[in-house]
Amino acid sequence: MEKFTLEILFQIIGIGSASGLFFNNNSLYIIGDNSGFLYEYNMQDQQLSHHPLIDNPSQNIPKNIKPDFESVTHHNDTLYVFGSGSTDKRNKMIAFDLKSKTILQKNDLVDLYALMQSFGEIKPEDFNLEGAIFDGENWYLFNRGNGVSNKNTIFTIHAKSLGEEFALVATNYKLPKIKGVRSSFTDAILVEDKIYFLSTAEDTKSTYDDGDILGSFIGRIDLKTMKIDFTQKITSTNKFEGLTFYKKSSDKIEFLLCEDNDTELLETKIFKLSLPVK
Repeated sequence: MEKFTLEILFQIIGIGSASGLFFNNNSLYIIGDNSGFLYEYNMQDQQLSHHPLIDNPSQNIPKNIKPDFESVTHHNDTLYVFGSGSTDKRNKMIAFDLKSKTILQKNDLVDLYALMQSFGEIKPEDFNLEGAIFDGENWYLFNRGNGVSNKNTIFTIHAKSLGEEFALVATNYKLPKIKGVRSSFTDAILVEDKIYFLSTAEDTKSTYDDGDILGSFIGRIDLKTMKIDFTQKITSTNKFEGLTFYKKSSDKIEFLLCEDNDTELLETKIFKLSLPVK
């Protein structure tokens, strides 16, 4: 892999523990894993809006009851926000309309998550979804293998709606290590026929408790073969948990990233990552 560049683009006051983001028309839509809001930040006006995703939302929900929104994906004019499934309070999927700025539907995915755990042979304590992609025909949900079993798994669900009958495929991955600690999926997006993903090495055997951050990678998977094209370490200190497409030119592709600071501090840095096109 040729040289990449990673830089802090700007900082947003009012958002903490950012776990996913989506860039669209000069606006960044951001979720936080301890928040009940979808945030909308206008990059031109530098204005921050709050859209409630749950009843009685707050900025810092206690860990034992938070919905743990870890994944966001979009199709057409709808954003889909997923809970991680790592506890019984984290099974919600929210569909949000980008035009009307209203919630279209709320789904409880407890039965789907239980089926995925059984099919993928992942124990409930090792189940932790942190990335989602929807292309209109297939859903790709990414299990973060930071539990004891290290099951980094992509679940491919062939269905236009998660409420209808579907075909399910589970593909396991061995992601690169840092200091003997295997990294695990923290987010993913689809750009043309390639999946770009983030993975972080965190020194913990728990999907619930945080550990020391050892670094993060960017990687790419070919959608046709579902095999990894490349991985590249991009930091030794940051726990990147959000990835969105930003720009592409003839020689480079740019992404925006956010990190989970694992604190109650309402402050989020947005990073820009540039990779050569190959």
